[in-house]
Amino acid sequence: MADAEECREALEQLSRNLSRSNGDVRKAAALDRSLTCWITDLDVTFTGRLRDGSIQDVTEAPGPPDAKAEIRLAMSSDDLVAMVGGRLNFASAWAAGRVKLEAGFRDLLRLRTLL
Repeated sequence: MADAEECREALEQLSRNLSRSNGDVRKAAALDRSLTCWITDLDVTFTGRLRDGSIQDVTEAPGPPDAKAEIRLAMSSDDLVAMVGGRLNFASAWAAGRVKLEAGFRDLLRLRTLL
């Protein structure tokens, strides 16, 4: 099981990856939306903002999210680290129920290019 610091590092790497992306991925990541990522096995939530193609203003709090963000993710610590490290495909993990993604319909349509 990955720890909270490894999860924070994975989110920072994801943000760097998004900021270096091009084309459709860059366009999809250019949303300005609130974001939460609940790490279920650690029971910790990272909250931030997807803005200008990166994840900004990331904070950490114990427990599940206390507010409803526009984009909500939930997964285990190991799945987060594996996805960002390229060892786990997001779409496969989502289809298998290992990762939960909730967002508005329009955001889901735009985010599908990230999957």
